[in-house]
Amino acid sequence: MTIRPGRIAVHIALILYTILALGPILLILINAFKTRRAIFADPLGLPNGQTFTTIGFDRVFANSDFGLYFFNSLTVTVVSLVLIVLIGAMAAWALTEYRFRGNTLLSLYLAIGIMVPIRLGSVSILRMMVELNLVNTLTALILVYVAQGLPLAILILGEFIQQIPKDLRDAARCDGVSEYRIFFSIILPLISPAIATVAVFTMVPVWNDLWFPLILAPGDGKQTITLGVQQFIGQYVTDWNAVLASLTLAITPVLVLYLLFSRYLVRGLTAGAVK
Repeated sequence: MTIRPGRIAVHIALILYTILALGPILLILINAFKTRRAIFADPLGLPNGQTFTTIGFDRVFANSDFGLYFFNSLTVTVVSLVLIVLIGAMAAWALTEYRFRGNTLLSLYLAIGIMVPIRLGSVSILRMMVELNLVNTLTALILVYVAQGLPLAILILGEFIQQIPKDLRDAARCDGVSEYRIFFSIILPLISPAIATVAVFTMVPVWNDLWFPLILAPGDGKQTITLGVQQFIGQYVTDWNAVLASLTLAITPVLVLYLLFSRYLVRGLTAGAVK
């Protein structure tokens, strides 16, 4: 078996990227269970009998409403994901299946939404939410995240829908199946890998976002995890045990989601690469 230098280089690059991506996560996890002195003395060392402690987790649950922060983040993320997937799939189906005046311009408009960061319109978004009396509500965050995630979702789902044989849809129409049933019973099950891809790509920025919760929902009772963690970060003193413990608890749902949908994510990313 001949080993190609190019293949070795690709694997080395992938290994280095994996270390670079997983390094900060592992660093947070191992230091979350260490004393403050051990964190600064040996940040790369594993916790042992002398340095192991759960004081950070104790402080998080005792000195903050972490359960409420987690519930707020979970609510915003789940509702945003459902709306993005449902509306994005419907829009992708309409743009790829039906031809109407302005179809191309509408697709171009949505593509621009991927290239232009939504944070550039933070001032206008805040003014709009104030006029709608939605400041300090989870609804404001959900609306912003849905608008942020729809362009990419429509692009990914539209590419998958185009790969579904048209004969399959025409056969269903000949049997008298309604357009709604074709969409929900045929199209959605066939694009499940793309839906998993959209879910993973959408959840991470929504769950980890600090910008819009800080602007739109900074009030008590509406804070998300990333905003709630900030109370442990002070101008002069930072409770690093509590910060790392909070980050560990916040990372867990993302890791679980990836483990559950990793197979579908790979299928979604590689679909169409080989004909």
